[in-house]
Amino acid sequence: QVQLVESGGGLVQAGGSLRLSCAASGRTFSRYALGWFRQAPGKEREFVAAISRSGGGTYYSDSVKGRFTISRDNAKSTVLLQMNSLKPEDTAVYYCAALNSVVVTTEEEAYDYWGQGTQVTVSS
Repeated sequence: QVQLVESGGGLVQAGGSLRLSCAASGRTFSRYALGWFRQAPGKEREFVAAISRSGGGTYYSDSVKGRFTISRDNAKSTVLLQMNSLKPEDTAVYYCAALNSVVVTTEEEAYDYWGQGTQVTVSS
């Protein structure tokens, strides 16, 4: 079992940057593909980014490609989401999720474990 705890959210002006961090418990962190999802008020949760077990494969939604970067440190059991050039439409609760699989997916139903979420607010 994996427990995930996100941090790093906050309020930032449009054009600014934030870095989200997700710390995982357990000794099998490297077995999990990891993803970031977000949910804006009144909207369904959506895929943002994902990274493979080794970190060699990364995937992004079209809305964040070129602005966000996902990375992981298996030695520290941490996954990061660097968010640059933030826009008001990036405002949402951001969730970290883990999937015990060699296959990376954008489908949230496939993920086994979820964090509690961290709020990101981008002002215009």
